[in-house]
Amino acid sequence: MSNLLRCALLLGTCVAVLPARIAQPAASKVALRAARLIDGSGGVPLRDRVVLIEGDRIVGVGSKLAIPAGSQVIDLGSATLLPGLIDAHTHITGGDPRDYYERLFRRSPIDQAVDAHVYARRTLEAGFTTVRDVGAGEFVDVALRKAIDSGTVVGPRMQVSTMAIGATGGHADLTGFSPYLQFKEFSSVADGVDEIRKGVRLRVKGGADLIKAIATAGVLSEEESAGDPQYTQEELDALVSEASMWGRKVAAHAHGAEGIKRAIRAGVASIEHGSLIDDEGIRLMKERGTYLVADIYNDDYILAEYTRLKYPEKIIEKERKIGRLQRENFQRAVRAGVRVAFGSDAGVYPHGSNGKQFVHMVRWGLTPMQAIQAATVNAADLLGWGDKVGRIAPGLFADLIAVDNDPLQDISALERIRFVMKGGRVYRSSTADPGTLER
Repeated sequence: MSNLLRCALLLGTCVAVLPARIAQPAASKVALRAARLIDGSGGVPLRDRVVLIEGDRIVGVGSKLAIPAGSQVIDLGSATLLPGLIDAHTHITGGDPRDYYERLFRRSPIDQAVDAHVYARRTLEAGFTTVRDVGAGEFVDVALRKAIDSGTVVGPRMQVSTMAIGATGGHADLTGFSPYLQFKEFSSVADGVDEIRKGVRLRVKGGADLIKAIATAGVLSEEESAGDPQYTQEELDALVSEASMWGRKVAAHAHGAEGIKRAIRAGVASIEHGSLIDDEGIRLMKERGTYLVADIYNDDYILAEYTRLKYPEKIIEKERKIGRLQRENFQRAVRAGVRVAFGSDAGVYPHGSNGKQFVHMVRWGLTPMQAIQAATVNAADLLGWGDKVGRIAPGLFADLIAVDNDPLQDISALERIRFVMKGGRVYRSSTADPGTLER
């Protein structure tokens, strides 16, 4: 039996015991009331609004809407209502941070499949109703997405990339260990145009919604560099061309300036991390509309916790060198007008803490409204789901969250989510009967 089949079977087994905890079926008609509404469009907050929902969709938004007979009315009082948040860079199947050597040598993709639903639930309860999961082993992310879509487990809407595609000895390849050490798993490694094209096709066949390319070295791996290029321009061009032929966007892991520019020239949809981007890279991103998805919170967590988790000093030292530069370059990109989408790299730090990044995005150049838009309308556009999620508007999915305070005055309010609805179902609420709502 293949590892892929084992993962799928075990994911199905581990979630079979969960139906009692899944949210109750959505009422056919719901009316939400709140004192403030931020609809995701960037306009001023709206006062005393009602959102009408039928099934899994929003059908009306206004101040004086007639509430249809038989509707369930949920009054959120003085709360602020927002679109469900979107995290464009997660690793839900990777689990929470843990001991480095345990993660490498004592945990398999089967363990990841068994645990994945826990992290999916935490992510949803933190207000992130949609995620783009960018890198997972053995197609576990595909199985998780299917389980969520079928209602078997609780979690956010997912776009998944399956295994990243990277070069031999690079960020997607095990480095720093004996060359005789091998893992019997699907490989992320592809070298040269033909292997790369085949790698894209394998991922599309396996269910990938997008392709993750490793354009440069990384921080949490044992290459000498944190940012040197790891694919040629020809290789990246082929990867994006092949993905485009199959209708898939490409997200490029890229820390270093040259690799960032190669990825942009190739036509990727987003640069992930972008730590060492230079002026030319910023100009190219603006010209081509490439999104920057920068994980500018997790430097705090890595430097505080990763020595305790026994990560090699080489890795910790790379983080010390790159963390501050990433934030400063994020600020430069923001000032230049580069498009930004929210991406936390959750899994590097604990799932469910995704919202901690908002404070840092504001500290390093975004306004609170821009930070909110990065995690709503901008991220929806990056995913190609602008007609489904990211705004509170008729016709879109009824994915909504609420917080007690005004996040435009205190962006940290988005770390304390009071209410979560996805597709018309309530998964978290401090106002409703806890016996009828998901917790």
